[in-house]
Amino acid sequence: MAVEVGKPAPAFELSSSTGEKVTLEDYRGRGPTVLLFFPLAFTPVCTNELTTIRDEYETYTQAGARILAASVDSPFTLKFWAEHLELPFPLLSDFNKETARAYGALYEDLMGLKGVAKRAAYVIDQDGIVRYRWVSDDPGQLPPFDEIKRAVDEAAAT
Repeated sequence: MAVEVGKPAPAFELSSSTGEKVTLEDYRGRGPTVLLFFPLAFTPVCTNELTTIRDEYETYTQAGARILAASVDSPFTLKFWAEHLELPFPLLSDFNKETARAYGALYEDLMGLKGVAKRAAYVIDQDGIVRYRWVSDDPGQLPPFDEIKRAVDEAAAT
């Protein structure tokens, strides 16, 4: 079932690239949260997506937003990739595929790979309500960054 705008975001607890457990509740009351799902670490489009967010990170933080990005890769892979890309935000391992499935952002089969996260973006306000949702069935399509920034600004104003 897909997450709907205006409804509560599904709770999660995932291992981060920094070795900590991260929950959505950790970010509640602290401004908007941008939750990104991406298919696989070390792939060209995913690298482009996360380095774009990295390069515009200050724009998001100035609006009061926190960034989280999740894939089905292991936390060990994500740690190495986050260090390689010098990412200032945590990468989350949804290795068991429960969170991507709860958000409606999981390919059951992508080119023969079972259970890969779709490229998706959610903006969740400080009260845990989904204010923006974008999910692509095309793993080569980057998220609409301008729409995400607009949604962050709107969520920060509420």
